[in-house]
Amino acid sequence: MTGELILGRSRECEALDELVVAARGGESRVLVLRGEPGVGKTRLLEYVTARARGFRVALAASVQSEMELPYAGLHQLCAPMTDRLDRLPPGQHDAVGGALGLGSTHTPNGFLVALGVLGLLSEVARDQPLLCVVDDAQWMDRASMQTLAFAARRLHAESVALVFAVRTPVEDPSGGADLVGLPELRVEGLSERDARTLLRSVLPALWDERVIRRFVAESRGNPLALLELPRTAGSVELAGGFGLPSTQPLEERIERAYVRRVDGLPRRAREFLLAAAVEPTGDPALLRHATDRLGLDGDAAGEAEAAGLVKIGDRVRFFHPMVRSAVYWAASAEERRRTHRVLADITDPAADPDRRAWHAAHGAAGPDESVAAELERSAGRAQARGGVAATAALLARAVELTADPARRQDRALAAAHAAHEAGNAELALKLLSLAETGGLDDLRRGEVELARARIAFISDRGSEAPGLLLRAGARLAAHDAALARDAYLEVVNAAIFAGPRAHDEGQYQAAKAARLLPAPQPPRPADLLLDGLAVRILDGHTTAVPSLRRALRAFADPGLSPAEGLRWLWLICVTAVGLWDHETMSLLAARHLRLARDAGQATALPFALTMRCVVHVLDGELAEADSLAEEVQTVAEAVGTAAPIYGALFVAAWRGRETECVELSARADEGAELRGEGVGPVVSRWARALLYNGLGRHEEAAEAADMASREYSSQLEMGIPVWALAEYVEATARTGSAELAAEAFGRLAESTRASGTDWASGIESRSRALLSDDAEAEGHYRRALEALGRTRLRGEAARAHLVYGEWLSRSGRREDAREQLRTAHALFTSMDMQGFAHRAARELTTLGETVSENAGRARNDLTPKELQIVRLVREGLTNPDIGARLLLSPRTVEWHLRNVFGKLGATSRTQL
Repeated sequence: MTGELILGRSRECEALDELVVAARGGESRVLVLRGEPGVGKTRLLEYVTARARGFRVALAASVQSEMELPYAGLHQLCAPMTDRLDRLPPGQHDAVGGALGLGSTHTPNGFLVALGVLGLLSEVARDQPLLCVVDDAQWMDRASMQTLAFAARRLHAESVALVFAVRTPVEDPSGGADLVGLPELRVEGLSERDARTLLRSVLPALWDERVIRRFVAESRGNPLALLELPRTAGSVELAGGFGLPSTQPLEERIERAYVRRVDGLPRRAREFLLAAAVEPTGDPALLRHATDRLGLDGDAAGEAEAAGLVKIGDRVRFFHPMVRSAVYWAASAEERRRTHRVLADITDPAADPDRRAWHAAHGAAGPDESVAAELERSAGRAQARGGVAATAALLARAVELTADPARRQDRALAAAHAAHEAGNAELALKLLSLAETGGLDDLRRGEVELARARIAFISDRGSEAPGLLLRAGARLAAHDAALARDAYLEVVNAAIFAGPRAHDEGQYQAAKAARLLPAPQPPRPADLLLDGLAVRILDGHTTAVPSLRRALRAFADPGLSPAEGLRWLWLICVTAVGLWDHETMSLLAARHLRLARDAGQATALPFALTMRCVVHVLDGELAEADSLAEEVQTVAEAVGTAAPIYGALFVAAWRGRETECVELSARADEGAELRGEGVGPVVSRWARALLYNGLGRHEEAAEAADMASREYSSQLEMGIPVWALAEYVEATARTGSAELAAEAFGRLAESTRASGTDWASGIESRSRALLSDDAEAEGHYRRALEALGRTRLRGEAARAHLVYGEWLSRSGRREDAREQLRTAHALFTSMDMQGFAHRAARELTTLGETVSENAGRARNDLTPKELQIVRLVREGLTNPDIGARLLLSPRTVEWHLRNVFGKLGATSRTQL
């Protein structure tokens, strides 16, 4: 049969041969085989395994019943590779070790596990080419599948081949979804000629031609159907092809054919097959122990094997996964429970407590507190291994087995939190509904409402979340003050994302509630931040500055816990922007990014990268900012989330790239439409205002800047809306709208004067100069240059030189103007701020200067990825560190560096 199933598969075999040849030559390849059950995917996997001579082969065969066990599939595939774990960076080493249950004391984050597996596959392939084969990938546990899909997308220049077989259609919508977008090959039924050839090879030679035609038609060329359906066909069906056509789906008919074959076996053989179906590891010794407990003799195994349904060697293997399914579901519920109980009894609780708990759960006929408690402990271990999806599934099963109402509510809440963390909002909401059954006290009701509010915020970041968070905080206030205050701080954060539509009412109500709920003593950094923000919202920016600075100092303290930092550093960075405190913003943004990288928090990392990207933009380091914006996209693509585009938008606006900036602005506006993320249009309009001021199109800049702040009915949100005022002042001053410019300047000065930093003073003086008469303007321009010159804000300093030079030019002081404009042009050109550089060049041209637009700009033909790698080499990072930063294997980094050395003529990292 092994040879027969290759019949008619020349296209598939050719694709697999190409994959093997490429991997043997040092090029990584991935292929996903998709097809219905029985179409021959497993046979093709056997084919590619046989063709991979000289390869190290790693195999994993997923079992539907193991989908709840975290990293079970990864353990199958990677456990034999653990001798290479020591080659991984410490964080990745511990993460992979923890996921594989090797005793690591660290709790692995799925992102670090994925990075570690990427590196592990690359390291194994250094010694010999590696072929990884995964059968029935639709049934692999989610943690393993996400990890392998991540690696499959990031492998490039290694001798690694990955082949996945996925059943279609997939009953579970998430099954195999992580593989979407990878190269795939649809495995279809055999042609009519090949189907007839295969069918005649197993049928008596004298069968009627009409029977042949009917089986070929009804099987649709499915090889397994062609082999199995004739075995169980009734006499009428075989009597010249006169049986009635079946209305059952083909998969169901094949499974029923297996059920009929199983039903025809002696009882002891059926019980043996059920034990083999229940025991997913295929361990012959464990199966033998189970059958002994069931009172089965050696003949039972022989009869099952003789029927051609199972093969017993170093592993117990069913002829086809559908046989396992048919055996399991053909048995009665009590027969299945009894067999699971036996497997639970014989599974070593010390060596494999999770599988023991899993068997015990499936063996329970009703509520059972001891089993529920065991599942709860298993969920804790799953969480420690980074399997949040498995944690949710195990806790959800524990809920079903819990009789005590209070414990049931606690477990349902814990399961909902795990499901939310795993990104399964639907399951989380279902579990929250379970927690609500039977009535809740106020504390639990508040916890449920807070969980629902957090799900709403993560789902769309829209205007609904602030109100939900506010109600949850109000309910929690009398029972858990710290949790209630956290909820109020989350209201402020959510309102920033929701934008003007939710800003005023949501933040105002949260601030009033926070003022009535005193902070614990000593206050946490988050309490200081909430109190400071409440003062700002209720009493104004000027009054709030001292308390907000206390919060900044608390978060800048080296003793800040990583958990608190990861949770609130984004918001405190926004606060630093609101205080015009660039130094603290830079410090905290760097800490946030470091914590997110160290923790491997894929959800926090894009936001930490974006904030750090903004710092680089303000410092005039657009190349570094661009690199981080690329990394945001890379991380988001790797974990399947929407990428924040604000960092890329900042870079495009400052560079003066109109097409790119407008396109990104449109995407930010779409976020408001799709997710209710009202901050998107605010940022996009500010970016367009900056872009058009740089291009000298001040009327368009004024319109965009006005739209960025006009919808805030009371005081402006910190950051972008205030920055938009500075753009509006410049744009309206240039278009002659002095009254509008003066009004905007008044609102801007309220923020800058209270903060009093060099950044604030520089922006205020530059803006005031644009509105002043000739007698006063020069003093303000010089004060702006002095203040901004004491900062690292090179872009803003260059703009001060530019507007000062333009004023000098209009005042007839041509030589002084040239000096300021040359400085501005040189700075803008060195920072690749092309829009502003062109504006300075145009002004210089009117003064008779000949300007080289490319002066100071380096030219090379490096790709964006190569440029990223060169910048990281300059930071002193090793290849593994660069790989972790860019989500590449170290081997791929080496490959890119070889290309870089060739293009630049460099021979060492020092030369780069």
